[in-house]
Amino acid sequence: MTSFKDLSIPSDALENLTSLGYQHPTPIQEKAIPQILEQKDLIAQAKTGSGKTLAFALPLILKLKDNEHFPQALIIVPTRELCEQIAGQCKELARYKPDVKVITLYGGTSLTQQVTSLEKGADIIVGTPGRLLDHFSRETIHLGEIKTLILDEADRMLDMGFADDILKIVSNLPKQRQSLLFSATYPENIDKLTKIILKNPIEIKIENQEKKVAIEEQVYRVDNKDKALIATLQHYQPSLALVFCNTKVKTTEVSEMLHEKGFDVATLNGDLEQYERQEMLLQFANGSLPILIATDLAARGLDIEAIDIVINYDTPMKAEDYTHRIGRTGRADKSGLAVTLCDEYGLKKLSEIKPNLQSKDINTLTPNKNFYLQGSVATLCIDGGKKKKIRAGDILGTLCKDIGIDNKHIGKINIFDKNSYVAIDKSVIKKAYNGLKSGKIKNKNVRIWWLD
Repeated sequence: MTSFKDLSIPSDALENLTSLGYQHPTPIQEKAIPQILEQKDLIAQAKTGSGKTLAFALPLILKLKDNEHFPQALIIVPTRELCEQIAGQCKELARYKPDVKVITLYGGTSLTQQVTSLEKGADIIVGTPGRLLDHFSRETIHLGEIKTLILDEADRMLDMGFADDILKIVSNLPKQRQSLLFSATYPENIDKLTKIILKNPIEIKIENQEKKVAIEEQVYRVDNKDKALIATLQHYQPSLALVFCNTKVKTTEVSEMLHEKGFDVATLNGDLEQYERQEMLLQFANGSLPILIATDLAARGLDIEAIDIVINYDTPMKAEDYTHRIGRTGRADKSGLAVTLCDEYGLKKLSEIKPNLQSKDINTLTPNKNFYLQGSVATLCIDGGKKKKIRAGDILGTLCKDIGIDNKHIGKINIFDKNSYVAIDKSVIKKAYNGLKSGKIKNKNVRIWWLD
């Protein structure tokens, strides 16, 4: 299979793939999709950014039966962010089909609202183990018609201690089903899942040497990490920077430190409500807050192509965590840079997980003291989204035609079920805000917020 045209799929499905920009399959897609379409169980090992979501989502969408009330497929993942990413891609791939319903189930959001959504019916459920068990214990979810089970980021779920939860969920699924396991690495304890869950699986392993070459890795010896982080940003002068810390407390401390120094910073950790996490990621992706300080939960499911640099403020504890972190840069065949800042303890730890990396003194950098990474745009939130039939074109038309904002000053527009977000150049943000506040979109008054 060298092209999606080689697959025997409906013409409207192929047209939808083309409209989404998919023409030639990646190696994991090329090897996995035919096997999945033949109903084989599968163990697939491929790095993040390899296109594995489409590898399992496309055949899943193709196999869905119409007019089924109960869920036909269950996708189990480790994090909320990955839930949303996979659900979004499933919805895109299913656009050519009528009424395909995809529901996400994870913590930090209303369980009651999730129950209401389930009662209306679903074709695909994407969820985290803990919340899925919550629903199962309350008997608010029906898994008796599941035809396909997918475990994505299986290694991460094992690291997070979800093995027993996953096995409890799987024990209540139909025995006659297809099971697929996708993982970036293949730890020894993964056999605990594969031997019980899968039947005579086909094994696929994609060696991605290009990814290693595309990412330049640097290690710097430091005494003061805060000063070293600023020096790193001022030396490399990225457009988007992702900084990893090992704890939630440290993400807050580092964010506050950078903010006080004049940098525009977003923070992502487990203490945030889901809407806060969504807005932080959105402002990072659209350039409003071009530095994201995060814990490892962002190392999975974060798919933003334009990240120039990943900085390990704290040394990761495992080689797998290091790999997943730096895999956030150098995506979509672009080069990337990964920098690790190490004090004496960090150097010792890094030598255990990445013994081949050589360190340099942080003083070899030549920072531009006048550089402060700040967003050139700001984000407006509109109280209206898909459920109010608001489209990106409606927002663009209002801003350009009614308010008089030049198209070049309008950045990314993101439409969600209840809210929409638009990035506006700071030079005209007040004009856009006041115009939307006093105007209408699709002849409807809408409330406007200015995110900061």
